[in-house]
Amino acid sequence: MSDPGRPSPLILSGKARLAGVLGWPVSHSRSPRLHGFWLAHYGIDGAYLPLPVRPERFKAAARALADLGFRGANVTVPHKLAAAELCDELSQRARAIGAVNTLVFEEGRILGDNTDGLGFLRNLQAGVPDWRPGDGPALVLGAGGAARAVLVALRDAGVPEIRLANRTRATAEALAEELGAAIRPVDWEARETALEGLRLLVNTTALGMSGQPPLPLRLDRLPAEAVVSDLVYAPLTTGLLGTAQAHGNRTVDGLGMLLHQAVPGFAAWFGHEPEVTPALRDFVLGTE
Repeated sequence: MSDPGRPSPLILSGKARLAGVLGWPVSHSRSPRLHGFWLAHYGIDGAYLPLPVRPERFKAAARALADLGFRGANVTVPHKLAAAELCDELSQRARAIGAVNTLVFEEGRILGDNTDGLGFLRNLQAGVPDWRPGDGPALVLGAGGAARAVLVALRDAGVPEIRLANRTRATAEALAEELGAAIRPVDWEARETALEGLRLLVNTTALGMSGQPPLPLRLDRLPAEAVVSDLVYAPLTTGLLGTAQAHGNRTVDGLGMLLHQAVPGFAAWFGHEPEVTPALRDFVLGTE
C-alpha cells in the first residue's frame, strides 16, 4: 500500500479493471483524481478515465463501454436522465430520483443506481455527527436534479417536514406532488420566512458557485442550532457557509458529498470498499 498522502501510479496489466465518468464536458470532473487516488492507495490493477461524450452519442457510447469490458461508469451532466432510460434495471433510489449517476455492467446487463442522496447524507452525518433526521424541519433551495436526490434522501431518512423553495414555484409544486406529503413548497420570495424553526438548510442551486451570482439569503431568522449545508464546493466556503458560520451555525461543505457518493461505484467496479479520509479530501482539492 502506498503513502496515503501521495499515492503512487500503477502499471496496468492486461487484466486491469476499467471504469470512468461520462459527461459533456467532463474536463472539470474531479472523479478521475478521486478514483485514481483510491486505485493507487489500495494497489488495485485498474484505471478510471474521463470520457467526454456528446448527448446524442451517450447511449451508444455506454453500451460500447460494456462491450469493451468496462466494469461500469459514473454519469454526470447532461446524461443522468438518459442513463436512467438506458438501464436494464434501476435501484429503488434511482427510480425514486428519476436519474442515474452510477452504471454497473454485469453479464450483458446495465444496472443503474443514484448515489447522490446517499453521499449527501453520509457527508452531513460525517460533518455533524449528532444531526438526526427527526430533529425538525429542513429547507431545500432549488428543484433540479441534485435537489431531487436530497429530497428523496431526507424523506426516506424520516425528516418530518421538508420545505422546498424554488424560483419557479410550479416546479417545486410538481416535485412535491410527485415525492409526497412531507415536502411543502414555499415561494422563493418567502425563503427567509421559511427559515423559522429549521434544523437543516440545504442549498442545491448553483448560486454562490465560482462564476455564478451569490445566493441572496439573510439568515436572521435561522435558529442557531440549525445545520447549513451547501452542495457547491467551488469555492469550498461559499458565501452562504461563511454567513452561517458568522451566525453561529454549524456548516457542511459540498466536497464530502462528491467523495461519499463515489464509494458504492468504486466498490462495485474494483472489488474494494474505499474509505473517505482527510488525505483523500486534500488530494482531490489538489493540496497534496
